[in-house]
Amino acid sequence: MRSDHSHNKHRGHGRPPGAHEGSGHRGGRHGFRGGWGEREEGRGRRRRVFDSSELRLVLLKLIADEARHGYELIRAVEELSGGFYVPSPGVVYPTLTMLHEMGQIEEAESGGARKAFSITADGSAELATHKKAVDALFARLGELASQRERTDGGPIRRAMQNLRTVLVYRFDRDDVAPDTLHQAAAILDEAAQKIEKL
Repeated sequence: MRSDHSHNKHRGHGRPPGAHEGSGHRGGRHGFRGGWGEREEGRGRRRRVFDSSELRLVLLKLIADEARHGYELIRAVEELSGGFYVPSPGVVYPTLTMLHEMGQIEEAESGGARKAFSITADGSAELATHKKAVDALFARLGELASQRERTDGGPIRRAMQNLRTVLVYRFDRDDVAPDTLHQAAAILDEAAQKIEKL
């Protein structure tokens, strides 16, 4: 059994054994493609989708389902959330390091350049102990996917693109009267209020 000192020494630092530079999510930024992975709350504040212990269980369950490396885990979470949440390599790789140090995952045989990880007996026992929590976390991912689907529908995208085109065509000129700008702003404000009441 590892000492607390050994475990703390590796907590949150570096990549897991076999992980290579550049193997994480391209761009190193989490969130929507054009949105947020950790939704913003006020200026300079963010609300995390998962805390560290929750993400650890999510990654452990994904590895239990199939041996994976870091990049595949990032993509799996993105797909399960419908693109709503994409954890960054800076969060995923330290978590894999922790799981490895805890003896819950181990390096798996793989034919690729990146090292994949598989679950150990200790990891399976951890999932069994926290089965209800794991089920709830994956249900949350499903809810995020549903939310993304509701707020990213085709008709809305079409209408927003149409509005943008009209605004650029009508007001991207120097001869637009101030009164016209105010009238257009009032129309947009009224539409926003009506949508909010739907």
